[in-house]
Amino acid sequence: MEIKRSGVLASAKGPDDYFTGSVRLDARFSGSGNLSGATVIFEPGARTAWHTHPLGQTLIVLSGLGLAQREGGAIEEIRPGDIVWFEPGEKHWHGAAPNCAMSHLAIAEMKDGSAVTWMEKVTDLEYEGRDAP
Repeated sequence: MEIKRSGVLASAKGPDDYFTGSVRLDARFSGSGNLSGATVIFEPGARTAWHTHPLGQTLIVLSGLGLAQREGGAIEEIRPGDIVWFEPGEKHWHGAAPNCAMSHLAIAEMKDGSAVTWMEKVTDLEYEGRDAP
């Protein structure tokens, strides 16, 4: 058994290349195999860029109110306790609602050393649901 104590690993700012708005990454981890993840905290209006995962991604919403969208689909609200699964290679984004912060645990497996492929940022029009991707 190994316990990684809370607060030992410093919080990190979500990189501007991959996120819009204020995003914090906490409790980042890698398993002994190919599993990786983090607790991600989005301030209101903050979100990821469009991205894919070679082996899919699971989100477990911990607090607040969030939004998620797969390419070509509707923007969906996500709430605490919701579990969101994105298929391997499915282009998507996720983040906080416009007026409410959101946190989730994000879990993905690595393939060939990578768990994610980042793409273009989600525009304000896309985020507001006024411009279909």
